[in-house]
Amino acid sequence: MAQNKTTKRKTRADRRAAEEAAARIAAEKAAKERRQQTIIGAIVVAIVVVLLVVAGVAIWNATRKSAEEQAQANMSVGDAYSAVERASPKPERADKKGGILISKDGYNKSVSDVPTVAVYMDFMCPGCGSVNRQLDPTLIKLTNAGQINLELHFLSFMDRYSTDEYSSRAANAALYIADHDDDPNHLLEFVKNLYAEDFQPSEGSDYQPVSDDKLKEQAVKAGVSQSVADAAFGRDYQDWLDAINVYTPKRSELLNTTGTYAGSFTTPTITINGTRWNLNDLSTAGVSITDGLFQSIGLDSSKAGTAGELPSIGASGKPISLTTGE
Repeated sequence: MAQNKTTKRKTRADRRAAEEAAARIAAEKAAKERRQQTIIGAIVVAIVVVLLVVAGVAIWNATRKSAEEQAQANMSVGDAYSAVERASPKPERADKKGGILISKDGYNKSVSDVPTVAVYMDFMCPGCGSVNRQLDPTLIKLTNAGQINLELHFLSFMDRYSTDEYSSRAANAALYIADHDDDPNHLLEFVKNLYAEDFQPSEGSDYQPVSDDKLKEQAVKAGVSQSVADAAFGRDYQDWLDAINVYTPKRSELLNTTGTYAGSFTTPTITINGTRWNLNDLSTAGVSITDGLFQSIGLDSSKAGTAGELPSIGASGKPISLTTGE
């Protein structure tokens, strides 16, 4: 009997011990869960804070950009030009309106008594690529024969259509090459390479990032030295380029006069002796862009590339209308 009582006491003691152990385990589990919930809550709060900060920065950037764009839109052409003049450093071979002149004699050595054909371009612009591929061989042939002066204007307002500011990087590189490589044919070949159908990137949602190294390859392929190509992507002229992007679209002589974009500046834009060449007239007249150019400058296409055979409009005449012949 005494043994049974002892056994019962032990059984009750064991039961209490087991209950206490279970209670302790439950308490520890509850405490652990509270700690985990606290940690999770802290993480959630931290994530929310980060998201709010990111959203705040994005909103601030968007607001700032919108404010900047609004201020630029309201800027007069005179104020925009003053901003170009203040920008530093400037490309040494660009004129006051951003043009880089190329002739048979090299950079900024204008040939007298011949038309100057200026091309305004953005390296992201698909229309610019199409025009370059169709017209550039003729422009270069005429330039090398001393039949025209060629003027290049690089712009980069299409950065928004890429994820890595492709337009600005390409334009800065072209400006740097113009300043640091004395052979304009290297610049022209670089431009040609960037507009090649198998290289020029698509814009918007179809854009695929293009590294600086890929652009350098195109520069070296064009004849630019490796040292110049390596140094061409520091975006040395970005402030000046930003100012040119604001100033150029405000120049009334460059605005579309017909079509969907009448009253606005678009790329590509081509001028002949400073007068805007209306590309819409090509379809109206039913001529190709190369034939249209020959007609507009007054030169028989069979004489292209022949030194001494000069366009009839000379250095100051307006382009001959493709629709009226005047």
